[in-house]
Amino acid sequence: MTLHDLDPADGDRARALDAHILHSWSKHGTTNPFTVARGEGVRLWDHDGREYLDFSSQLVNTNIGHSHPKVVEAIQRQAAELATVAPATTNLVRGEAAERILSKIDDMAAVFFTNGGADAVENAIRMARVHTGRTKVLTHYRSYHGNTGAAINATGDHRRLGNEFATGHVHCFGPFLYRSEFWAETEEQEAERALQHARRVIEAEGPSTFAAIMVEAVPGTAGILPPPPGYLQGLRELADRHGIVLILDEVMAGFGRTGHWFAHQHDGVRPDLVTFAKGVNSGYVPVGGVILSDEILGTFRERAIPGGLTYAGHPLAAASIVAAIDAMTDEGIVEHAAHLGEDILGPGLRELAERHEIIGEVRGRGCFWALDLVTDRATREPVDASVVAGLKGKLLERGYVPFTADNRIHVVPPLVISDDDARRGLEILDEVLGAHAA
Repeated sequence: MTLHDLDPADGDRARALDAHILHSWSKHGTTNPFTVARGEGVRLWDHDGREYLDFSSQLVNTNIGHSHPKVVEAIQRQAAELATVAPATTNLVRGEAAERILSKIDDMAAVFFTNGGADAVENAIRMARVHTGRTKVLTHYRSYHGNTGAAINATGDHRRLGNEFATGHVHCFGPFLYRSEFWAETEEQEAERALQHARRVIEAEGPSTFAAIMVEAVPGTAGILPPPPGYLQGLRELADRHGIVLILDEVMAGFGRTGHWFAHQHDGVRPDLVTFAKGVNSGYVPVGGVILSDEILGTFRERAIPGGLTYAGHPLAAASIVAAIDAMTDEGIVEHAAHLGEDILGPGLRELAERHEIIGEVRGRGCFWALDLVTDRATREPVDASVVAGLKGKLLERGYVPFTADNRIHVVPPLVISDDDARRGLEILDEVLGAHAA
């Protein structure tokens, strides 16, 4: 499809047919009228031919941008060669996908493929429970881990409520200095007190009952919350002290989003299990997985893993992983994401905060940023949902596709965005925030 092929009548038909779809996290019939017909790089087009800059990366997954030719070609070639194959078979492209993933992370031994991020979390929890013979899993209240049985129970935000059918889940507050639960005034205090809180929860619940501590390496949907120095290392020490498996959820933060291949590499911490999805192939084909340390893998040398999926390591997904990681490596996309964060997005967003009182805090890394919007900088009271909805609408009107959550605008463009397009996005944000204040 080219821009010349776009037909407004197709947009009308798409909206009419949308009545047959029950969308995620939505009441039926309240869907977003924004209709997408085509994507290329960091741009999207609707059926009327209107162009938008994608500053959402959809659900923070199109790290390599839309319709990257090398990934598209790899999927097409694989479909012609072998479109599907059972997971128990040996298949070259599946092995190459695992090899590419392991080449970007230190001291890990194997990959268990899944269909997406939520079932990656499910299987990581299962592995930890089998490995330890224990049940409980400690996670943060400010977190999102997926919408399947154990994953939604592990989630800490409001979407957990009404979905709590799994057992063995315990929550604690993770570090978030701007809205500290611990009366902290410095990052050092916040890390120390959050670790003490986690330690006391584990002690109160019984250390010998915990299979895993699972946290997002950088919590994403909860607000893009880079952990303060020492926090992840402290969790590693706590896990080691009690024989607990440390699972780092890299579904959103992984594969270059923060300017490293994996977000935990900023902190120099060694996980036992890592979950991934989204950015591993930019969502071109559904895929996820769990990366295992040699110690965890050892358990499954002695006994069969009690689980599997029909489409685990699907060849189309595997081909897209190989092509995406190779393109990201050859084109220096992860390094470019680090540059964008350090030289364009970080400084630019902080300049916006100086001009607009509605911005209470700017935080992030790489191409992973959040604007915490407040009614008053002194009290830090969050703006309400109507304010964010209004800003979202104004951004779309100006050709900027935003990612919003609660009282925040997340600035999360594809990692391939040019310096000029990144600056243009900041200009649009400036215009909209300025118009709101007027």
